[in-house]
Amino acid sequence: MRHNLIFGHKTPDTDSVCAAIALAELKNELNEASKPYILGNVNKETEFVLKYFNVETPQILSNVKLQIKDLNYDRVKPIRKTQPVYSAYIRMNENSLCTLPVVDEEDNVNGIINKEDIAMSLINADQQHLSTSYDNIIETLHGKKLLKFDETIDGDIIVATSQVKTLEESSAVSRQSIVIVGDRYDVIKYAVEERAKLIIVSGNMELPPSLIELAKDGKVNIISTSFKTYYVAKNIVLSKYIKNVINDKKIVMFSQEDYLSDCRGNIEKSQYSVVVSSEKKYLGLLSKSNLNSPHKKKVILVDHNEIGQSADGLDEADILEVIDHHKIGGIKTSVPIAFRNLPLGSSNTIIYGIYKEKGIKIRKEIAGLMLSGIISDTMLFKSPTTTEKDRDAAQELQVIAEVDMNKYAMEMFKAGTSLKGQSMEEILFQDFKDFNLVDKNVGIGQVFTLDINQIMGRKDEFIKLIDSITAQKGYYVIILAVTDIIKEGSYIFCTSGREKLVGQMFGIENVTQGVYIDKCVSRKKQIVPKVIDALGSIK
Repeated sequence: MRHNLIFGHKTPDTDSVCAAIALAELKNELNEASKPYILGNVNKETEFVLKYFNVETPQILSNVKLQIKDLNYDRVKPIRKTQPVYSAYIRMNENSLCTLPVVDEEDNVNGIINKEDIAMSLINADQQHLSTSYDNIIETLHGKKLLKFDETIDGDIIVATSQVKTLEESSAVSRQSIVIVGDRYDVIKYAVEERAKLIIVSGNMELPPSLIELAKDGKVNIISTSFKTYYVAKNIVLSKYIKNVINDKKIVMFSQEDYLSDCRGNIEKSQYSVVVSSEKKYLGLLSKSNLNSPHKKKVILVDHNEIGQSADGLDEADILEVIDHHKIGGIKTSVPIAFRNLPLGSSNTIIYGIYKEKGIKIRKEIAGLMLSGIISDTMLFKSPTTTEKDRDAAQELQVIAEVDMNKYAMEMFKAGTSLKGQSMEEILFQDFKDFNLVDKNVGIGQVFTLDINQIMGRKDEFIKLIDSITAQKGYYVIILAVTDIIKEGSYIFCTSGREKLVGQMFGIENVTQGVYIDKCVSRKKQIVPKVIDALGSIK
């Protein structure tokens, strides 16, 4: 069953992760199959939140590119290599097929069989010798089992139309003989006495008990069929194993997880293409026509609406909806979508409002997640992005979640701001977003801490890392805001040589690395707009 994929931005924070989970639950309650995802590893704060409310961490989604599994390829039921050619022929006719995939007992692809293969096998194959199974002969001739001692029948076909004396003189029947005979009891008795490999009795003829007992003693296989001798002689060759008929065709196999962009050219050039699972098991047949109208992934974005912050391959997906509280970014769609963008402190405040609109009861665990998202993004209402709607939502959610909001917030911040054991790069990128501002690539990271000395003690190393990443990835500038939750301000670091830009942003002369900006706690409302203004003033 296909479902909506709901996810936040590439650097998952508490607001985006909790919003994805809460919205997925809401959608499922509304009978819109949905599943939350994350685009990277969660940070310590989010990890604490999920563990506190005993909610499973969503699966990481690497991208939303079109894959082979998104194509409407032909789910043609395969045929086993040990089945008779007759079965392949019948199935092709009944289902108007020209080609059938051939697999072994473990569903591994062995080849392809088509009507041409069957025709050529009738023309070119040895019509006298047959090696197949007893059951394949039964199936091909619509036969009835009279006596069975061997699974495999391997021998030379003899159509016993001659007199017994003639057969005896020519020694035509042996232990390797497959004897086709009609109502000739004397011939059947002779074949039994010679211990033929198999006797096929045509015309539904009944055998006397004495003859059956004689055959039992000699362990002679016997099959009865209603078909006449001529039909049996003509069609018994169709009981041979399919594996002995398939030619060595060049088959190209694609995993259902393969990306369409990587495979399109090979699919268009291949005569026979097969889709297999990640375990290499057969799933279906693929043709050039299947490349048309793929089933694009249905996605819903929360807490972002900029393509650089979203999943790779977003242009190959169908965006159904966006729920965000940031500035409008550069994401484009080919059709109108539901786009709810409100100037609130948290995406979870918006989702809380939708729960109320739809009259959906909020579970305790989900209430806890939404409350956590609001606390995190508003810094417990200290951020200038905070609105009365955020406060009202949080007040109601704390009741449902059964927590003391202030006490819980301190526990959450303490868990989330610990930098112990993290590398400088992990700290820089733990909440880092890419922006295209005034036609320039800008990276802005934000770190919350209760102990600024953990950063200041490694100040020069952080600046060196920022400079290195700026050069490697072609940023115009990288800005890192280290926000002190207690002081309610941020220490600003930036790419070397861009200190003047930071000065323009905050109206400060002679800016040095790590300059403290009081009451600056919001990247969205206090940093990004100032970067845009400062870049716009550059001549």
